[in-house]
Amino acid sequence: MSDDVSPHFPSPHLTSPRPVPGLSRRGLLGATALGAVALTGTGKARAAASTPAAVTELRERAVVVGTGFGGGVTALRLAQAGVSTLVLERGLRWRTGPNATTFCRFANMDNRSAWLTDHAVVGGVDKTWTPYTGVLEAVVGDGMTAMCGAAVGGGSIMYHGMTLQPTKADFTTSIPAAADLYDDLNLWAYPTVARTLGISTIPYDLLAADAYKSSRLFQDIAPKAGLTPFKVPLPIDWSYARGELAGQYEPTYTTSDIAFGVNNGGKHSIDVTYLAQAESTGLVKVAPLHVVRDLAMDAKKKWVLSVDRIDTAGTVQEQIRITADAVFLNAGSPGTTRLLVKSRAKGLVPDLPDAVGTGWGNNGDRIWAWINPSGDAGAQQGGPACVGGRDPNSSIPLTVIHAGSPIQQAGVTALTVVGFGIVDGAGTWAYDAGTDDAVLTWPTDTDAALQQLIAARMQAIATAGGGMMIDTNAGAPSTWHPLGGVPMGEAVDLAGRVLGHKGLYVLDGARIPGSTGACNPSMTIAALAEQSMRTIVRQDLGRVF
Repeated sequence: MSDDVSPHFPSPHLTSPRPVPGLSRRGLLGATALGAVALTGTGKARAAASTPAAVTELRERAVVVGTGFGGGVTALRLAQAGVSTLVLERGLRWRTGPNATTFCRFANMDNRSAWLTDHAVVGGVDKTWTPYTGVLEAVVGDGMTAMCGAAVGGGSIMYHGMTLQPTKADFTTSIPAAADLYDDLNLWAYPTVARTLGISTIPYDLLAADAYKSSRLFQDIAPKAGLTPFKVPLPIDWSYARGELAGQYEPTYTTSDIAFGVNNGGKHSIDVTYLAQAESTGLVKVAPLHVVRDLAMDAKKKWVLSVDRIDTAGTVQEQIRITADAVFLNAGSPGTTRLLVKSRAKGLVPDLPDAVGTGWGNNGDRIWAWINPSGDAGAQQGGPACVGGRDPNSSIPLTVIHAGSPIQQAGVTALTVVGFGIVDGAGTWAYDAGTDDAVLTWPTDTDAALQQLIAARMQAIATAGGGMMIDTNAGAPSTWHPLGGVPMGEAVDLAGRVLGHKGLYVLDGARIPGSTGACNPSMTIAALAEQSMRTIVRQDLGRVF
């Protein structure tokens, strides 16, 4: 079976094929929240059993697990160093292009939106379907649900693209163990990420268009609410948004219908930047639909990965045992953490640091809906999330971003406003033998002080701009920016080496304890990976692997 999804992907077989009914106010708020998570179901479905077969044995010099911001950087820098590398990705490769129908939209949500579940992982959608290897997994924990990408390109496929660099002070507050790295990151690593992703802010002609009235409204109101407005750097080819306004392409950017991926293309996600460059060297092979079940150390102190190759229904097609000199874990904070917590609890890797499974945080995420502001927000709300505001006087650093809502309902105007900031990594993961998985516990009062400050800013926006604010996460806390679980300085060193374990590395968001300096994490994850890979290539290549 092909591991690619064509631009004109056929509609999956829903259990009850029918047009999507008109959304209720609850449905509207679900869309506004870009996925306030439904708590029915965990999204953790294990691949369906198949007839046992002989295990395929592979031998690799280097294996990268995951294809997001950490994995993409890792794969490219290994290839440029001349290292033959196998990259394992549980999700599909989703190919897009002008007027493609690769990804589902909010109004016709189907099983492409969810990872191996029979229902939606975002709120306000009352549909069921045949489970499929869709783009989003909701990892439900005690006190918090983490939204995780499942695709070649990781979370870069369905994120809005906010590419923010924290200040030195805020970076140091969030990641004190890495404070001495900031000047080096600022000198070349952050600029390298910015250049590779081709980031820019929304051009003035687009921001002036009717489709971006809601963005201009937020910009106008932000200073009155105590926020300093700014334009968000984004990895976007803006010609596609212009083409939509000109009628050349079906709207997707200009309606913010991008929570499951951008159909028209033009987003410089990891699959078409870092990974594409890595694959072009001929030294990197990306293997989609490969799910890593366990990580172990053998008697020769080589790394052994137990992997299931699955089909799009989750059925195991082949069991693979990969022995490698070096393994680079980049499966995202929940994926990497769960794998290592399992390895320690099951005795597969001896003497893993006690800090594995600690230092987890939600980046302070909170999604609000601004309902019926006094100003004109327009008939549609363009994206991606291109404007924001910072509170220069906040006792805890925080950022507020406006992200357009893909669904509007007659008589109700709803804008999405997202807040995040600096929080402690107080979450922990513990092994559950019954499910052979690790489960998150998040103390709900950890981010209470930050959330009070974010709530005050949201209320100030409503006071200045009219309407009301609704905290869509009040009853179901969730985060699109999970971080931590394998923290730097305690579980890994500053280069991402797992302490006491040569050839095992963590280079994704799992090593960042809780938050990234009142910014969304993507740019910092990638910059730290750049800095770490420079060190690893210089110091470990030819010695460790």
